[in-house]
Amino acid sequence: MEPLARITVQEYQAFSRAHLPFAQIYGAEVTEITYGGARLRIPFREDFLRPGGTLNGPLMMAAADLATYAAVLGAIGLEALAVTTQLSINFLRKPAPATLLGTARLLKLGKRLAVGEVELFTEGDREMVAHAVCTYALPSSGVE
Repeated sequence: MEPLARITVQEYQAFSRAHLPFAQIYGAEVTEITYGGARLRIPFREDFLRPGGTLNGPLMMAAADLATYAAVLGAIGLEALAVTTQLSINFLRKPAPATLLGTARLLKLGKRLAVGEVELFTEGDREMVAHAVCTYALPSSGVE
């Protein structure tokens, strides 16, 4: 049986408003948190487009980072000092100008590091637009 998430979506949202002001700029919404997993959506805005009519890369990187952070917190609880140490992203195809959806899951959760992957899609499209791998350093109060 899979462990229960250590935080709820509502707890994450309150935490995000207090500690992640940049997430509010993007309008990022975490819609689901499980133990080591999360789903995120960033509603489409015209100012997310780059030349050529596609979603910009920094937006997709922010989505991957935020989704992984929510997945990490789902496993360790509310911990502001879990920080990104590495993020690698592959842009697989041109994303449509639409809401961005991300699904994160932890691949490894250790005492000091958590490694997760994120699949990014645009709403209404079944083809993945980007795939990211993120590593987070965990504070000493992390998982034992």
